[in-house]
Amino acid sequence: MTALNELRLLPWSGPGDKPCYLSTDDQGGYMSRLADNVEAIQLGTASELLEAASRTLDDQDADAVELRRLSHILTGALKDVLRVAVSRGRLSAVSQPHD
Repeated sequence: MTALNELRLLPWSGPGDKPCYLSTDDQGGYMSRLADNVEAIQLGTASELLEAASRTLDDQDADAVELRRLSHILTGALKDVLRVAVSRGRLSAVSQPHD
């Protein structure tokens, strides 16, 4: 069985918003590739949202409803990006040689 620090945190959550992990020795396997693709989509979406947020914040006519909606979607994107960062941090910590 793979040790907890070697598990891959997947870019989605399970029931009750609990984290999902992948235990595999096959980094090119179906679930690993699926997780890689989902992460790429999440990071791309975050990048697009950042551009949209900049435009909205520059718009002096943006109303409170627009700004709340923007905050809501940015919060979701930030949660996704943070999960990717945590996952990749764990992956790099496991794959780096120890002194």
